[in-house]
Order: sequence, then structure tokens, then C-alpha cells
Amino acid sequence: MSQKYIPVVAGIAIREGKILVARRPDDALFGGYWEFPGGKVEGDETLENALIRELDEELLIRPTRFRLWQEKRKKYEQGFYVWLYFFLITGFEGSPVPREGQTLAWLTPEQAGEKKFLEADIEIVHSLARLLGV
Repeated sequence: MSQKYIPVVAGIAIREGKILVARRPDDALFGGYWEFPGGKVEGDETLENALIRELDEELLIRPTRFRLWQEKRKKYEQGFYVWLYFFLITGFEGSPVPREGQTLAWLTPEQAGEKKFLEADIEIVHSLARLLGV
């Protein structure tokens, strides 16, 4: 039997060699872990529209320059499966505001590598270090 994957978008905003990351609130699922902002794709929404909607809802920013960079499937021990779509964001409007109780930080990939990231994001952090030449 094939498991259904939940499509999830994640935005990796890049500014001056740093990436925008968010720490989940302690009382949330995977509380205290760091991640890239984003969320589930709704209905027949496109990946791009989901990214724009999620970042507006979570951070009050609107991506203006972005591209799909990597995809990754992940099965969590809690019994759900996600298909992650990581977008590189090189331009956006607005200033990030944490609207869902998360903590935001602009970190170099090296600094991010020292944080406790969600398991699916750890490899992405390492790839970003290579991409940004750090």
C-alpha cells in the first residue's frame, strides 16, 4: 500500500550570505526545533501560490524572486509523510514578523549548522553552505 505524502513548501530567504530560519514554539509539534518557514499546500493550490500564502501568513513577507531548489520526501516516526519543496528566495517585500509564536533569526549556514533543525532540514542546511560558498 502506497502512503500519501503531504505536500509542504519551505522558503529559504537569503540576504547578505545569511538565511532566514524560524524556531518552533516550545508547545508546538517538534517544539524548539529550527526550520525554514512554510507550510502545507492547500487543495489545488500551486506550490508557488502556497509559498506566497504561507510566508504572508507566518511572516508578513511576499516573495518576489524565488525558484524551486530541492525536493525531499520524509517519513516521520509520528506516522505522517511529507513531500518537501524547498524554494530559494532572493527577493521579497516587507520585513519578517513572527506571527505564529516562532523565533526568527538571520544566520550564516555555519551558524545554522549549530542549531537543532528538523531532521528533514539538516541536509538542506549543509547544501546551503556549499551553495553560498561557506
